[in-house]
Amino acid sequence: MTTLRSLREKIQKLESEKADLMAVIEELKEKAETKATALEEEVAKLREEAESLKEMLDIL
Repeated sequence: MTTLRSLREKIQKLESEKADLMAVIEELKEKAETKATALEEEVAKLREEAESLKEMLDIL
């Protein structure tokens, strides 16, 4: 049979682990958002470059 003390300790340990994991998740979300933004900018530039090349080829 589990004692109240051991249950309390287990709950505290799990709450601490949960808080640590939430912090890690938040950090990873921020990194993912930064990467997504950078990729969006890169894709926009590549689209512009592709459009410019298409226009140049139409002129020739």
